[in-house]
Amino acid sequence: LNGANHYAMAGGEIAGAFPVSGLLLPLFEGFTDSTLIIIERTAWWLHILGILFFLNYLYYSKHLHILLAFPNVYFSKIRPKAEFDNIDAVTKEVQLMMDPDADPFAAPAETEAEGDEGEPEKFGASDVFDLNRVQLLNAYTCTECGRCTDQCPANNTGKLLSPRKIMMDTRDRLEEVGANINKNGQFVDDGKQLLDDYILREELWACTTCQMCIEACPVGIDPLSIIVEMRRYLMMEQSAGPADLNNAMTNIENNGAPWPYNQMDRLNWANEN
Repeated sequence: LNGANHYAMAGGEIAGAFPVSGLLLPLFEGFTDSTLIIIERTAWWLHILGILFFLNYLYYSKHLHILLAFPNVYFSKIRPKAEFDNIDAVTKEVQLMMDPDADPFAAPAETEAEGDEGEPEKFGASDVFDLNRVQLLNAYTCTECGRCTDQCPANNTGKLLSPRKIMMDTRDRLEEVGANINKNGQFVDDGKQLLDDYILREELWACTTCQMCIEACPVGIDPLSIIVEMRRYLMMEQSAGPADLNNAMTNIENNGAPWPYNQMDRLNWANEN
């Protein structure tokens, strides 16, 4: 602006329109050329120093999402939104059960021969150490806009769940773990974890897995994947699901159906009708 004013006052021709500068031009009519140059250079350096300061501050603020949005979109899911990730060990176990020709006693040896890692040490996630890199990237990419929570049907009906809070809690736990590592050189158990200390079980079970939070996010953040992994931990490691769900799972295991009926009685409704 000052450069344009200085050039105009010196009698030069300006290419293009300067509506703002044109209105401010009378304020600089009494200044000499050298004064205008000093003002223009000072304003230029103040802008550059402000940009350099913000670029360094960027990594320590929530505005980091400006940079992380690009890789986060690149790594976001392109599969159908209703598709969940399966645990390979569980999938192979089910396939083994469904294959009448499979030898269950030979399966472990065959699995090792194929170079498979076999059963994981831990099912699901209870802390940030159990989440993958994309899920951790999601936490730092979140701009806290709240679109996910605004679209969440559980939150809209008064449930405790907030997908925005899920991402913020994950990031807060990551920051706490990072400070622990910086202080001690390695992570020292602090007696805390993401589950219970940050994210409550009531929040996890309030989720209907409708995936509206993923649809609403402008940069492809996936709070649902964290919720599902923590649910898996509760169910597969602690058997700590809600009573109704535990009963349904027990019935499926014993009766082949969610209802407490004997397998021989499952078709009685057809005979009665």
